[in-house]
Amino acid sequence: MGVTYGKLVIIGAGKVGDAVLNSAMRMNLLDDIVVVNRNRDKALGAVLDASHTTAFEYSTNASVRVGSYDDCRDAHIIVITAGPSIVPGGSQDRNTLLEANVPIIDGIFEKITHFTRDAIIIMISNPLDVLTYVMARKYHYPVSKIFGTGTLLDTARFNRMLGDLCGVDAKNVTGFVLGEHGQTSFIPWNTVNIVGVPIDEMEKKFGLMQAPDKAKLLHDTKVIGPSIVQLKGYTSAGVANAACRLIGAIVRNEHSVVPISTVMTGQYGIDDVAMSLPCVIGKDGIEQTIELTLDEEGKKDLETCHTHLRELCAEAEKILNI
Repeated sequence: MGVTYGKLVIIGAGKVGDAVLNSAMRMNLLDDIVVVNRNRDKALGAVLDASHTTAFEYSTNASVRVGSYDDCRDAHIIVITAGPSIVPGGSQDRNTLLEANVPIIDGIFEKITHFTRDAIIIMISNPLDVLTYVMARKYHYPVSKIFGTGTLLDTARFNRMLGDLCGVDAKNVTGFVLGEHGQTSFIPWNTVNIVGVPIDEMEKKFGLMQAPDKAKLLHDTKVIGPSIVQLKGYTSAGVANAACRLIGAIVRNEHSVVPISTVMTGQYGIDDVAMSLPCVIGKDGIEQTIELTLDEEGKKDLETCHTHLRELCAEAEKILNI
């Protein structure tokens, strides 16, 4: 059986999986959505709750159902949200989830790859850079078809902050957060602009009282996710919309450029980790990975990020004996 375009399988029916389901339906992205969860009753509850919205005029009459890993055999897209997340009162470092989530995601990939190596897999479970890399390596999954949401949400947050600072729509900001979805993420400041105005000219061009504080912007971008966890108890809406941004780019074959966690295949001389770089996304997954021209600061930030991620990947490789 071949891939069915428009079929999405969501693995994990927790808060994030539920948010992905509801965002995908609200955005009318697909006509066949399957939820797979170890606790089938929980998946059924999410499906029943979401399926009732198809009666409203704004929603297409999509098929929403509980399924099994067998549904992966003809899925176009699989989104993985399973495993524990960071919680209030605990460590806010996503990498502390490595020991728990590597075996969980390994078990999921064993089941997925029994049925398909054609589906596009979007990783949300953390630490997503590490999980994306080691699963692609262990299961020899095509690197164009496996990637994580990575710094897409971090980038959206940064663009909103800089847009607010300059009094413009965030969609007019061009600026990427790259690298790890975590503490060693970085912003290549030499590439940041608003309609062509570089960041070092924004104070004058937008009448600001002072120049944008780069260190504060990067810090705030990194801590906002953990801050939401402390305030709300979890994060779900932002990452669900990031995943659906990618799903939309795939099903509409948009050829959109987005920063996502991709397995490196020689970019910047690196081939032993996954990290976020700008990628062109279409119906078959990653069509192209773009190497931005980095200044000396950006090159140092990239090296720091690579060293950190390689250490984490080595830990995961030991767990998996690869």
